[in-house]
Amino acid sequence: MKRFEEILKANPNGVMATQDGARVQTRVFQQMFTDGNKIYFCTSGEKEVYKQLQANPYVSFCVHPANFSPVLSVNGKAVFTEDIALKTRAMDENPMIKDLYGGVENPHFKLFYIEVEEVVTFDFAEGKKTVKF
Repeated sequence: MKRFEEILKANPNGVMATQDGARVQTRVFQQMFTDGNKIYFCTSGEKEVYKQLQANPYVSFCVHPANFSPVLSVNGKAVFTEDIALKTRAMDENPMIKDLYGGVENPHFKLFYIEVEEVVTFDFAEGKKTVKF
């Protein structure tokens, strides 16, 4: 199995699934960076997804290249952080985010990571592989 960090770096845009009560909701997200078994994202504290993650932090994030091989699904718990160094890194590595929020002091700028519990990949050569953390 390819390391999930390599797949994410090559394919940062994907679909994140959350729960809204009994319903599943999906939306497009871009991962900011990875650090060990943590995948970082950001959102606005004013968005529905923020409220959904507060109510039920378990998520799935799925990415794939244009040829659908490999498909990567990462499952785990979303954890919000106010760490200024991490927020600064997210903005430094993603200038569009800095343009959107202005700076790390913006109270609507919410940084979170998926604490990876499971990685599932599928490619046409090797089939499905699952790794639990």
